Amino acid sequence: MLWQPPLPDRYPHMTDPELAAAITQRRRELGRNLVILGHHYQQDDVIQFADYTGDSFKLSQLAAQRIRSVGAKYVIFCGVHFMAESADILAPEGTAVILPDLSAGCSMADMAEYDEVVEAWDTIQQCLSAQAANRPTRMIPITYMNSTAAIKAFCGRHGGAVCTSSNCAKVLKWALAGGTRPREAQEEIKVLFLPDQHLGRNTAAALGFDLHQDMCLWDPRNAEGLGGCTPDELARSTFILWKGHCSVHKLFRPEHVEAIRAKWPDVKVVVHPECVHEVVARADYSASTEGILKLIEQAAPGSRWAVGTEVHMVNRLAKQAAQRGVTVRILSECQCLCTTMYRIDMPHLLWAMDHLVQGQVVNQISVHPQARGLALQALNRMLEITAAADIPLAATVK
Repeated sequence: MLWQPPLPDRYPHMTDPELAAAITQRRRELGRNLVILGHHYQQDDVIQFADYTGDSFKLSQLAAQRIRSVGAKYVIFCGVHFMAESADILAPEGTAVILPDLSAGCSMADMAEYDEVVEAWDTIQQCLSAQAANRPTRMIPITYMNSTAAIKAFCGRHGGAVCTSSNCAKVLKWALAGGTRPREAQEEIKVLFLPDQHLGRNTAAALGFDLHQDMCLWDPRNAEGLGGCTPDELARSTFILWKGHCSVHKLFRPEHVEAIRAKWPDVKVVVHPECVHEVVARADYSASTEGILKLIEQAAPGSRWAVGTEVHMVNRLAKQAAQRGVTVRILSECQCLCTTMYRIDMPHLLWAMDHLVQGQVVNQISVHPQARGLALQALNRMLEITAAADIPLAATVK
């Protein structure tokens, strides 16, 4: 996590109406030079100023399109650090991407540190080479969008790709079919999935792979030398899952699903695939952030829904759905709050905009050019995979 210096005293002491009025004025002064992005998990006080609201990758794409069409110079990303990195990777050269609070990181992304991934990659390769005998084995890295630019670049360098929660299945099938080159006869493909074990496990299980025989969990902090895995586990597993998770979605438990069904027998439960497998297995739907949004928007009047994702998004969905006679509540009353996203608030937003009006850029997020190019390869592969015809899984099973 980066360190954010304290704001000057005047910002924390301003009232909400004063902050809103000042931000509105700064927005007017900056005009078309500025694009403000607000992630779905952001608090309402900040979302009200966003030009675009969405998930991380969609926002980065929209910002890049807006910059090309109107010539904007600045992007303020009201999200977390890896999201601002993705915006910088996709934005035209010369664009300044700003994160209002540098301490707005992502604990999941931080669970896959570059040096640890490189070490794990080399160790697993050595172990597989010793185990492979006469059968060729190839490992392909796939990283979730919720990862650092360095990890995206690692995947780009090693023939892998990025995925989102909505296209994860398609990207995994691409990898199992050989990825950047066709799978050879008798060749065994393995996927190193970073950094969210739960998205990897849930997606692989939905594709028909066995939770115990076809997957193992790599813990970079396990002192045993093989990430807590045995050579046999690595040899038999199609998916080597990195031990990472989302601190928000891990809060949802199977008993929460059972409790809401006892209260509302007719309830439909939809959860994010970052939840643990036991929760996903009990839910009616597992969907990405955008997928959850669409399900609720299309819900029939009179229906009742329990949603397992970040509380700010659920509260907004509940207000909008109530106008159509649809009841929406969060799956659990526990504090399912993205605390790092919550660091982006009106005082920090105004502080960043005040500097822009003065011609100064603060908290700029810049990805190193070499990492940017490799990360862009991994992102472009994802876009090509998503646009291509679906790959039959039967052709990819070992």
